[in-house]
Amino acid sequence: MTDPAPSSVWTRPRPEPRRRAPGVDQYVAAALAVADAEGLAAVSMRRVAGDLGSGTATLYRYITNRDELVDLMVDAAQGEDPLPEPGRDWRSGLTSVAHTLRATLLRHPWLAGELAGRPSLGPNSLRRSEAALRAAVALTPDITLASHALSAVHAYVLGSVAAQQAVRHAEQRTGLTEEQWQRSVGPYITEILAAGDHPTLARRVLEAEEPDPDAEFAFGLECVLDGLAARLVR
Repeated sequence: MTDPAPSSVWTRPRPEPRRRAPGVDQYVAAALAVADAEGLAAVSMRRVAGDLGSGTATLYRYITNRDELVDLMVDAAQGEDPLPEPGRDWRSGLTSVAHTLRATLLRHPWLAGELAGRPSLGPNSLRRSEAALRAAVALTPDITLASHALSAVHAYVLGSVAAQQAVRHAEQRTGLTEEQWQRSVGPYITEILAAGDHPTLARRVLEAEEPDPDAEFAFGLECVLDGLAARLVR
């Protein structure tokens, strides 16, 4: 006889909060605040309950364990932004999907790692997935190809955001802003370029405009969408 499947946070009834006690939404909001400020590793049941002046036992009345709390956090983050408007053409739909995902990930630096694993099954996450697939199906009615196209867009967003967040992490680790770091390595770079062994790199440093993250993201996204159009549009 097989063991019954464990219950899910999405299928269990949510108990009503006791008088003057925090409810699930308050606990999730507190956990989001901790994760955004200090990283997901800083989130614990004890920490979240303590930040709300609540006993840990009260939190366990609503949420069984930390994994469930993280599931709730992911779904709450997924519900912060409006969904793409239905009926839009595939390109504007997928553009909206990409920009919305990027905004969510930049607000919550810990979230990308959670979205790269098992799919989130909360109501907000399901609504966002449905809207994103609807935009991709406007590109091709083949649901497999539409899923591949959406995965390509998501992969681009995740990679772009990871690169942008790496700059933030470097600033936190070194205590230097990007401009301060550039000044610190300036004499070394000048010496390297003066040697003449890297002429194309020298052009990049001396002639190219400093990239704006928003403009750089938009350019890369257009390239991805152009590729999908060339491959799938009939």
